[in-house]
Amino acid sequence: MLHPHKGKLSVLIITLNEERNMKELLTELAFADEVIVVDSYSTDRTKEICMSFPYVKFLENKFENYTSQRNFAIDQAQNDWILFIDADERLTPELKKEVLETIVSEHPKSAYLLYRTFMFKNSKLRFSGWQTDKIFRLFHRGKARYTNERLVHEKLDVIGEIGKLKSKLIHYSYSDYQSYKAKMVAYGRLKAIEAKNRGIVPNFFHFVIKPLYKFVYQYLIRLGILDGGRGIVICYLNAYSVYVRYQFLKEMTAKK
Repeated sequence: MLHPHKGKLSVLIITLNEERNMKELLTELAFADEVIVVDSYSTDRTKEICMSFPYVKFLENKFENYTSQRNFAIDQAQNDWILFIDADERLTPELKKEVLETIVSEHPKSAYLLYRTFMFKNSKLRFSGWQTDKIFRLFHRGKARYTNERLVHEKLDVIGEIGKLKSKLIHYSYSDYQSYKAKMVAYGRLKAIEAKNRGIVPNFFHFVIKPLYKFVYQYLIRLGILDGGRGIVICYLNAYSVYVRYQFLKEMTAKK
């Protein structure tokens, strides 16, 4: 007897105040067998926009961290194959085709890494550490799950073989300075909780050396210098996220 959901795809999206992205993104996802949006109680038009698409299942769940939110979304899916998409990511026609061909192939892997093209506003950022950016986005739900070790930049625990797709995911991560900075601060806060859980006590090394190393590594070693002014901005904000991580950790440590 055939599994009723074998070879079928559930696209999952976790959101918070993503009204500027949702219409364009959801319009592209009609090819999937199921589309689920798990929202953290947005206060903008995210819910309204999602509900306007008949093939979208819209759910609300309190946000604790990225790992728990993604695992909650997985538990809502009906199909064997999961494709996670962030609201600021876009699938090319080539990537859609490759995803659909992959999940019905004779011997698929348990999970697949997708390379991403980082967009700075509306133009491609070629270096600054993003030239080899890849992330797990497609996997069999019975063979992969996000571990609780990380609260952000989640770690997928995979049972079985891992593959890579050839087509790239388009990542419109940087729309403007303040939005990207806010994202880096939010990531820094969650990273601070991770550090606290590991018993790290912040010192001069964390406040000065680690952010400086982050900037120098991305700007010089990872060739951010070749991205011009855009490279300076991205490398600075990524280094700033490291700095605020330990500022948050210092505050949490002081509250003991």
